[in-house]
Amino acid sequence: MVPSSVSEELDSVAIIGGGPAGLTCAYELQRLSPHHRPIVLEGSGMVGGIARTDSHNGYRFDIGGHRFFTKVGEVEQLWHEIMGEEFITVPRLSRIYYRGKYFDYPLKIFNALGNLGLIESIRIGLSVLRWQAFPRKPEETFEDWVVNRFGRRLFEHFFRSYTEKVWGVPCTEIRADWAAQRIKNLSLFKAVWNAISGANDTASLIEEFQYPRLGPGQMWERARARIREAGGEVRMRARVERVFREGGHVTGIEVAETDAETGAAQRYTLRAEHYVNSMALRELIAAFDPPPPAEVIAAASRLKYRDFMIVTLVLDHADPFPDNWIYVHEPQVQVGRIQNFRAWSKEMLPEAARETTASIGMEYFCNDTDPLWAMKDADLIALAAGELEKIGLAPAASVIDGCVIRQPKAYPVYDSEYADALGVVRDWLAGFDNFQTVGRNGQHRYNNQDHSMLTAMLAARNILGERHDIWAVNVERSYHEEFQTRPYKRREPAAA
Repeated sequence: MVPSSVSEELDSVAIIGGGPAGLTCAYELQRLSPHHRPIVLEGSGMVGGIARTDSHNGYRFDIGGHRFFTKVGEVEQLWHEIMGEEFITVPRLSRIYYRGKYFDYPLKIFNALGNLGLIESIRIGLSVLRWQAFPRKPEETFEDWVVNRFGRRLFEHFFRSYTEKVWGVPCTEIRADWAAQRIKNLSLFKAVWNAISGANDTASLIEEFQYPRLGPGQMWERARARIREAGGEVRMRARVERVFREGGHVTGIEVAETDAETGAAQRYTLRAEHYVNSMALRELIAAFDPPPPAEVIAAASRLKYRDFMIVTLVLDHADPFPDNWIYVHEPQVQVGRIQNFRAWSKEMLPEAARETTASIGMEYFCNDTDPLWAMKDADLIALAAGELEKIGLAPAASVIDGCVIRQPKAYPVYDSEYADALGVVRDWLAGFDNFQTVGRNGQHRYNNQDHSMLTAMLAARNILGERHDIWAVNVERSYHEEFQTRPYKRREPAAA
């Protein structure tokens, strides 16, 4: 690296991270105030974070599956402003694989009863009644929350194995507020009523959604272009390494930037008026100079993340199943979820191969310290091909190509320590006058992209003089199903 230089950017906002939150903040700021110039700093070579679109030999991959559906009106309006006619409408089809059988999801009563059998269905009903009558108190863990609402037998069938596969810890170590956030207000009665009546009033059970025709990354590539066209900057391969402060005021950030074409590297200090962060809180706290108090550093070190890998397989025949994705609750295989990319958009496959091949994403949840994470790509492809065959979807021999995409820090972990640790970090960050933190990793919250985007919108409006509590976004608004709180009114640009 060359010696550090200093870049003074007046009337600018430095935004750390080029994922949905960071780019949304820049877009909203430009929309409302041409006076401010956003500078987005993205450490990798792609925008979109976990919502990017990766590719291999012409096949495109969605890292985790991103439905574009929201009850947040201002987010939906932004999506359409950016994407225009590039959105397609996709019918939702998903199932659960468990004990060698496929269960429709959303629940279809006769399919579920037929797969479980009459005797087990009766036992499930009795279990629900028992736990409804005598719930476990206090309700502290994910297991408590689910058992109290669905009974222990349904918990053992459809919640325990998949949840522990995703998080890598027992359900007794996951906090109840994670369940309340992710599946709030979804009751067994509502699920059964939807199955019998055909009604569907829950956002988590929507029948169709919108999707960029080239994958979710297309949204963020277009957002980057719009930001640049309006005079803002999105600097790629620009990693923020230090955040300088004087008390509760950020004075600059040190950036290590590498030129994509020449490989030339430079290190510089960027000084802006305001700063918005979306990098992981644990790394953010470690980057402050001078360091925060010892108790804040200790609290940040207790924040944990779950990492994620997707092993993409190309098959020598067309779609082995019609679903967008299948949840794999079967504990006998390591794969947690399986995507069929053509079911999201046919243009996720190269045009010449759309009718003769299939593109499948085998998703594995792990930690970056696990042996699975360290496996060679060829061995992971062989493992995924074998598991695809084991659950009866396609022969392992039909796999003709593949690649592995590793995504660190994909999911903030809601363990027994996170709430207290996050509270300490949040309280300390609240003391800054020109620094805000937004998004999934920037708030250590398991937000979907619409709520991450909303936190970024409100951060932009705070810079312009409004007073929003960004941390209230997923408290004031329920996460999936009910949406009865007063919506935020989309702010329009001030008259010239």
